[in-house]
Amino acid sequence: MRDAILVVDDQRELRLLIRLSLITLGRVETAASVAEAMAIVHADPPRLMVLDVSLGAESGLALCRALKTDPATSMIRILLLSAHGQQAEVAAGLAAGAERYMLKPFSPSELLAAAAALMA
Repeated sequence: MRDAILVVDDQRELRLLIRLSLITLGRVETAASVAEAMAIVHADPPRLMVLDVSLGAESGLALCRALKTDPATSMIRILLLSAHGQQAEVAAGLAAGAERYMLKPFSPSELLAAAAALMA
């Protein structure tokens, strides 16, 4: 595991904004899909993933659950991002294994602080 961050979001502009918000923490890679994220994770697991809950037709929650139940990837810290903030949705994200659940829109400084805390 390396001190890198992997941003997984299906929206290109949001991937770039998150990457720019977190670049001071170290190396930030991006992925647009579950398959792309899994290829990166299995090649060299990052320390932190910033993961969108809704990846088009794919589920960020399912990816989170899969990573947290696999001993080879369970140590990756996961920060979920979502536009859906109902209590049940937040609870589902945390139950899937995420360490943090943040709502969109977010402030870049709030995201940076949350990511820094998870990487500490």
